[in-house]
Amino acid sequence: MSFWQTKKLAEMTSDEWESLCDNCGKCCLHKLEDEDTGDIYFTSVACKLIDLTTCRCTRYAERIALIPECLDIKLLDLAQYHWLPATCAYRLLNDGEELPLWHPLLTGSTDAVEKADISIRSFALNETEVDDLEDLEDYIVEWLD
Repeated sequence: MSFWQTKKLAEMTSDEWESLCDNCGKCCLHKLEDEDTGDIYFTSVACKLIDLTTCRCTRYAERIALIPECLDIKLLDLAQYHWLPATCAYRLLNDGEELPLWHPLLTGSTDAVEKADISIRSFALNETEVDDLEDLEDYIVEWLD
């Protein structure tokens, strides 16, 4: 059995934890929360630190200091994982689910994320390309998980 099948998230080593990330980039998208319902809406606007070719943070080690709104998933209470995309390994494992068949830990390929149309590469905009971040509701996206 693989480490993600035998360990809880809190028991994983740093390397194991990091390997769970599929680099889809969805967690780096700006999100809006409906104040009445608590529903989370993802937008197509990504953080200025993301490289939209690799869907990786260009300043990962310093991201929390540079972007105060950036959340370190590892430091969050597990109950807060509801805002992560439904395809996120951290959320899935926390909810007792399996990794999706396209996950790089199962396929051995980072290309599988893009082939499964999970990556934000094909549609995301860097926030530096958006005139007014106050209009994020104009960029809400929906996808099938």
